[in-house]
Amino acid sequence: MRLFVLAGEPSGDKLGGALLAGLKSIVPDLDVRGVGGPMMQAQGIESEFPMDELSVMGIAEVLPKYLNLRKRLHQTADAVLEWQPDALLTIDSPDFSLRLAKLVKAKSSICTIQYVAPSVWAWRPKRAGRMAAYVDHVLALLPFEPPYMEYAGMGCDFVGHPVVGEPVATDDEVRAFRASERIGDAPLILVLPGSRKSEIARLSAVFGATMESVLASHASARIVVPAASAVADAVKGAVASWPGQPIVLDPREGPDAAARKRAAFRAADVALAASGTVSLELAASGTPMVVAYNMSWLSWQIMSRLAAVDTVTLVNLVSGDRVVPEFLGPACRAPDIAAALLLLLTDSTARDAQKAAMDVTMERLGRDGEGPGLRAAKAVLGVLKG
Repeated sequence: MRLFVLAGEPSGDKLGGALLAGLKSIVPDLDVRGVGGPMMQAQGIESEFPMDELSVMGIAEVLPKYLNLRKRLHQTADAVLEWQPDALLTIDSPDFSLRLAKLVKAKSSICTIQYVAPSVWAWRPKRAGRMAAYVDHVLALLPFEPPYMEYAGMGCDFVGHPVVGEPVATDDEVRAFRASERIGDAPLILVLPGSRKSEIARLSAVFGATMESVLASHASARIVVPAASAVADAVKGAVASWPGQPIVLDPREGPDAAARKRAAFRAADVALAASGTVSLELAASGTPMVVAYNMSWLSWQIMSRLAAVDTVTLVNLVSGDRVVPEFLGPACRAPDIAAALLLLLTDSTARDAQKAAMDVTMERLGRDGEGPGLRAAKAVLGVLKG
């Protein structure tokens, strides 16, 4: 079996790595090529080019890199068409992935599978109908997505969200983390300003001002900022002027970085997070949160007009409740965000409401079931066997 796999983000690389591991457990002679990061490379892929060249988000942010992205798009399509795999599997990154599938389908009958359904339920709903012309099957992370894809004419399997398979820190690990960082019983605020340099640059000032307001009321509170490897230096620079001497968790420092991050997530009393899948990581740890995000004026003007839902936070969407406060675009203002965090710190009813919604979310995403990577692998095999 020959499979060409493309991921454009670290989260997609993680999905691809788990899927490939699942496939290898079933298909020993699997032959894979594609574009991916360290997780997919560990499963045998030699990336056609560095995956991080595709890690760009936002209309205004894409424009300066358009020519290089277009070059990589056609380079990848040519590689797929030359190799003629049994299937092209694209993971998330819909703006790039769907264009790739369209190019490949225009010149071949190669089976095309998109892993992670585009958020047609959130904005640009007509995309589902258009992509059905060149995408054969979709692997969905969210339980409410298959009907949208099937209605448009594609096959679709809900394969579970990878967050349900991630380990969660134990009570002992939480205590050890608090002790090692000399936090003790102080309130702990987890701050997650994003995994892209553009996000850090855009959000760090607002998040820093938010922390200043929160610490004015809770002077003993400690701030912990987990950072992705690619932006760890940017995070350290951004938080240097924040109050409270934030603790930055740099995954490049020490072999136990992943365990420390898990412990920090569960040790936190509340979290302030950039909008994204990190809200599900927090939900898995039962950590109450406030979500905030900002983008360029142009990106906001376009996206806000196309939005088809009243929330972007996955905990709110999957649970059906609206318990996680959001501050998006022009509403991403430090005084309002700080007020929401202070409410969570002081109001157990608000925290309990979030935790109940988080439990529902994890159950609906497949907690305690078969691992999403293996489920996705079986779905791929099911598609190829017809």
